[in-house]
Amino acid sequence: MVTTIKSKSLTKAYDGHKVVDNLNLDITSGEIFGLLGPNGAGKTTTILMLLGLVEPTSGEIEVLGLDPRRNPLEVKRRVGFLPDAVGFYDTMTGRENLRFTARLNGIEDAEEKIDALLEEVGLADAGDQRVGEYSRGMKQRLGLADALVKGPGVLILDEPTTAIDPEGVAEILGMIRRLATEQGVTILLSSHLLHQVQAVCDRVAIFVDGKVVAQGPPHELAAQQRGPTRVEFRFDEDDEALGQRLEGLAPVQSVTRGRIPGAWIVGVEPARLSEAVRLASAEAPLIGVRRLDDDLDAIYRRYFESSEEKSA
Repeated sequence: MVTTIKSKSLTKAYDGHKVVDNLNLDITSGEIFGLLGPNGAGKTTTILMLLGLVEPTSGEIEVLGLDPRRNPLEVKRRVGFLPDAVGFYDTMTGRENLRFTARLNGIEDAEEKIDALLEEVGLADAGDQRVGEYSRGMKQRLGLADALVKGPGVLILDEPTTAIDPEGVAEILGMIRRLATEQGVTILLSSHLLHQVQAVCDRVAIFVDGKVVAQGPPHELAAQQRGPTRVEFRFDEDDEALGQRLEGLAPVQSVTRGRIPGAWIVGVEPARLSEAVRLASAEAPLIGVRRLDDDLDAIYRRYFESSEEKSA
């Protein structure tokens, strides 16, 4: 596979504080790669360095074979970018904004492409409406179309599904997957919505305090984590005393309340999961069992908590 985004020991420091610390990336053509982490973890700074908008303190960086420090304009011509806070000319229509972007990039006869993009992002009926009348979700959709006008080889998306309804989210994620699989576009996706990242990303990098503490496919990150298997037990009753009874079961190492009535999150010795299910079902009617180990939210929380413990 061809590498389209590469960094080696990439570092950015402000006043001696490293906001990105020795970042190594190797992202290939057609791959969907997720950047995960809380605000201030280094995700946005990484994106800005890839686009040539922020100068690295040290390290190497390459996008589509170009160094963004030496070829910032060429990188911008070949990379589509959807920022978190997307901006347009409010007095112009969605279509006119896309035409403007096409002209800036030297693209002639873009009408057919603009029509197709408006259709694909669900704005075919609103393309001739002034952007000032758009909702935030509609502007986010237009931003995705805007990033795709120039036919980029790399697409960088910062919180691409913000303010979009659930049906629209499914459409956008499906479009992202098609761009990668059918057109070979490399996609770098930054988001705090972990379940959405898990649904579409091939690999992820987990940022904590400027450092990538884990990188790989979600299922491999789960396998690397040590500790008990986390399982959600759902019972046909919501009895507070049930939690205490579950704690007394031999295979069980931890018990916490779930998010919905009758649900308990149980840490179980991996080799004794079947035994734990059998014993739990004897305590109360059991209506559902779901492993949580491959849930990206749980994986991220474990890495974040372990990093906090090391720094304590």
